[in-house]
Amino acid sequence: MKLTYYGHACVGIELACGTRLLFDPFITPNGLAKAVDVDVIPADYVLLTHGHEDHVADAERILKRTGATLISNFEIVSWYGAKGIEKAHPMNLGGGFNFPFGRVKLVNAIHSSVLPDGSYGGNPGGFVIETPHGCFYVSGDTALHADMKLLGEMHSLDFAVMCIGDNFTMGPADAALAAEWVGAKHVVGVHYDTFPPIMIDRKIAAGEFAKRGVELLLPAIGETMGM
Repeated sequence: MKLTYYGHACVGIELACGTRLLFDPFITPNGLAKAVDVDVIPADYVLLTHGHEDHVADAERILKRTGATLISNFEIVSWYGAKGIEKAHPMNLGGGFNFPFGRVKLVNAIHSSVLPDGSYGGNPGGFVIETPHGCFYVSGDTALHADMKLLGEMHSLDFAVMCIGDNFTMGPADAALAAEWVGAKHVVGVHYDTFPPIMIDRKIAAGEFAKRGVELLLPAIGETMGM
């Protein structure tokens, strides 16, 4: 698998089968991602963890350009349906579905969710993606919670994508414990440095993960790495 970091909480993951998954696109309003051209980002599926602007800002634009399938909770899928996005698959917490590329499960996250116009965004969540060539977890915005221990019992993760910015979500210490609980030895950190309240000290953050035997990966915006 290949992972490309597009800034804030947006990552694109190209699976071994060639399918391209894009999570939580927030690019054009992000000054740190000004070098990224949102109109060339590939996507076969766009997955949204919750409705906040800093996770959905470019979703409609990308969905309409690429013809990708939207995967999110029922409320978010319905909201985009009113905008003409009909190629979509609604889910809810605890449910899973077998797509052509593998199985997607929508898992618990502790956060909030409202769409940019103030509409109810349903329950926030994260995703566990299981494919024939690997398994990974995208936490979405969340606090540390005990359900993460269940993910470690139920899945064998190759890596995880986790929020680490603190203030609005887990900080590095909580995220490192979450990584231990879910059984991920490699974590791509997201949701940090975009705004002043979520600025982090990268050396301290990496140390928190190292104490638990976990590698924290912080790719540059636009960087692609093998996973």
